[in-house]
Amino acid sequence: MQFDPVLLPPRRAESIAKGWWHDRTINDALDACLATGPDQLALTAVRSESGDVRRFTYRELACMADRIAVGLSRLGVGRDDVVAMQLPNWWQFTALYLACSRLGAVVNPLMHIFRERELSFMLRHGEAKVLIVPKVFRGFDHEAMARALQPSLPDLRRVVVVGGGGPDDFDALLTQPAWEQEADAGALLRGSRPGPDDITQLIYTSGTTGEPKGVMHSANTVMANIIPYAERLHLTHDDVVLMASPMAHQTGFMYGLVMPIVLRARVVLLDVWEPKKAAELIRTEGVGFTMASTPFLTDLTKTVQETGAGVPSLKTFLCAGAPIPGALVEQARQVLGTKIVSAWGMTENGAVTTIRPEDDDVRAFTTDGCALPGVEVRVIDEPGETLAPGEVGRLVVRACSNFGGYLKRPQWNGTDADGWFDTGDLAHLDAAGYLRISGRSKDVIIRGGENIPVFEVESLLYKHPAVAQVAIVAYPDERLGERACAVVVHKPGQSLDFAGMVEFLKAQKLAVQYVPERLVLRDAMPATPSGKIQKFKLREMLRDGAL
Repeated sequence: MQFDPVLLPPRRAESIAKGWWHDRTINDALDACLATGPDQLALTAVRSESGDVRRFTYRELACMADRIAVGLSRLGVGRDDVVAMQLPNWWQFTALYLACSRLGAVVNPLMHIFRERELSFMLRHGEAKVLIVPKVFRGFDHEAMARALQPSLPDLRRVVVVGGGGPDDFDALLTQPAWEQEADAGALLRGSRPGPDDITQLIYTSGTTGEPKGVMHSANTVMANIIPYAERLHLTHDDVVLMASPMAHQTGFMYGLVMPIVLRARVVLLDVWEPKKAAELIRTEGVGFTMASTPFLTDLTKTVQETGAGVPSLKTFLCAGAPIPGALVEQARQVLGTKIVSAWGMTENGAVTTIRPEDDDVRAFTTDGCALPGVEVRVIDEPGETLAPGEVGRLVVRACSNFGGYLKRPQWNGTDADGWFDTGDLAHLDAAGYLRISGRSKDVIIRGGENIPVFEVESLLYKHPAVAQVAIVAYPDERLGERACAVVVHKPGQSLDFAGMVEFLKAQKLAVQYVPERLVLRDAMPATPSGKIQKFKLREMLRDGAL
């Protein structure tokens, strides 16, 4: 694969000079773990369906990485080849990434919920040479799907199956033969290591705007985010991290796979989110930190409250992906005794903002935090002028962790000559520099020449007792150009009709011209793997008369 990370070279000199880029790869981090604590427990992986638990010390993890690396090389994988993995949070995911990093190969994590449409595009666009899948996960036969796709993917030489048996079995090919003892193994492993500016990860955006984009990250961009992130949250080698967010998503990959190794810490992986199991693991494994979206926090708080079994070791729960209700922060603090930290970030740059653990709790539900070291954020108007605190505008970010560009789509990089990346989000900053996301720039509805404040209307509807999820989207109108439709998933046992919605919004003192003209009820929203509502799909359905 020929990568084109055009955004990296112009930033190198300044990033090195300012200490943002550390010129270290995951190989260097793993070597440090071996040097300081080879027999320290590194990883505990829990498989919910079978109940299996697998543990690795750093010595065992490094040995397995070397073994798999040589095994992959026997399958023809080398420098800059793409190895795609559609795996849950299993130990094989971590070992495979470390193995690919030994060879200079590039990992392409794929969410396990992806099916033929998404996979066929991503695997073809990324020119994946090897695809590794589970035989079956959560009742779905991933091997059968991969086999059906392979004939249409000319670059895909091999499908390897975890738990599959047969000639393409993961263990038979990669973990059972003592590949690391082969005569050429040492030279192969020493001679193939990538540099810190080589691409280490190809990860696709979730598709909120149509075609997924292949985000390219180097070791320098990944480390430049993880190190200040961990420092702000006071995480050290003494911490135990629980990661139940998928490692095929940037949250799980950066903070559940890479960060624990960088810290020389320990991670507990959970492949299926089960709040009772998570609470049990926090207690038995001494977990002090976890990161997930708001529903995970809701579930954990409810479970601890109902069972009465606390999680006293859990110091910090970082929430990102959606605003955290103030009532939830207060309840979680009381029930869990845990600091709730809000944050915001993107696949393209990892975490951009977080509140500080020392901040008052109110910041967790009124802001998305302030910029990490090495990160700058600006809110600008359409001409590009910086707006005053409190004014809503386009959010642009200039960060040491910004990606190298979109694979084969440099025209979409969205980064100007000064390094400012257009996030596509609307936001405002307060006087202290704390950010609040207000919505997506493409969420703006212009009805008869007047902008409708989508985020405000959605926030009000979320207060309705019947509303579980809501998205305000535009649909075409011949006279006004656009009108607004409220798409709602209602709570079980609750109901909402159009008249009730209008009455409720008027009671909230919303201007009548901002009240949506339509209400559509659905059982579920189209969403990305990280849980973000795909409004472009709702707009398409409205346009095509499917809603």
